[in-house]
Amino acid sequence: MSDDLVSIVQELRDINKRLSNCYKEMWTKSKEYSKAEQEYKVALQKRIMELKAEGMSVTLIPDLARGTEQVAELKFQRDLNERLYDTSKEAIRSLRTIASVYQSILRQQDEI
Repeated sequence: MSDDLVSIVQELRDINKRLSNCYKEMWTKSKEYSKAEQEYKVALQKRIMELKAEGMSVTLIPDLARGTEQVAELKFQRDLNERLYDTSKEAIRSLRTIASVYQSILRQQDEI
């Protein structure tokens, strides 16, 4: 096997390790996103109930509840965790594409 093919095989092994780490990272980000979503929804619901109990106009409640500092911060954390999760998925897609390119090169070399 030529040095080029050896380096491609080594790259594929490295990509496989990186993919494994990315899947673990994605799992972690998934849990963090789900937890942030839960915290945001619970805080939003509590604030909505508080505003209803205060007799606030029903049409204003959703905007006022979301504008509360605590609720807005939780929404920010939720959105941030969602983007981190999406970034993990994109990293996996990218690594898969690179692996596919290397595999194609190896197939071409086998045919030669």
